[in-house]
Amino acid sequence: MEQIESQKQWYVLHTYSGYENKVKQNIELRAASMGMEENIFRVIVPEQEKTEVKDGKEKVKMEKTFPGYVLVEMIMSDEAWYIVRNTPGVTGFVGSHGAGSKPAPLLPEEVDHLLRSEGINPRHRDMDVELGERVTINEGAFSGMEGTITETEPEKGKVKVLVEMFGRETTAELEYDQISKLD
Repeated sequence: MEQIESQKQWYVLHTYSGYENKVKQNIELRAASMGMEENIFRVIVPEQEKTEVKDGKEKVKMEKTFPGYVLVEMIMSDEAWYIVRNTPGVTGFVGSHGAGSKPAPLLPEEVDHLLRSEGINPRHRDMDVELGERVTINEGAFSGMEGTITETEPEKGKVKVLVEMFGRETTAELEYDQISKLD
């Protein structure tokens, strides 16, 4: 598993403007139908909420942060590169010099910044946790304490943990990498 984690990298795809969500859907479908889930992991269309006032009413809508671009987390194998590059709506990889050359991945700090702006924990690691499970807190204000998981948000890599402090129960929102399971 650690081997796969170290090979995963983020790449930027250039798409036809307005087709970003369709490209995301197509890549996910192609990865599943062609058995490439071991090489193509997450696809993100960078968006942010924007509030606009129309006819005196506030409306919140999602607006593309980088129109015409899609982020894809993948292991750059020949087959995965071919599948993504030939997905309808994809015009190419950013950082590729053409003529069949593979693209350069985003730098870790660029990925961290982009994912944080999307509300995603860049240090996300998969952890199989369940409600009611006991964990130890490794980092932060509650470091060294034990608690019980009361809520999980796997897509954000977060959990809420109930801890007892000074005879009172307190809920702490933590990231997966701040906790470890009790054996």
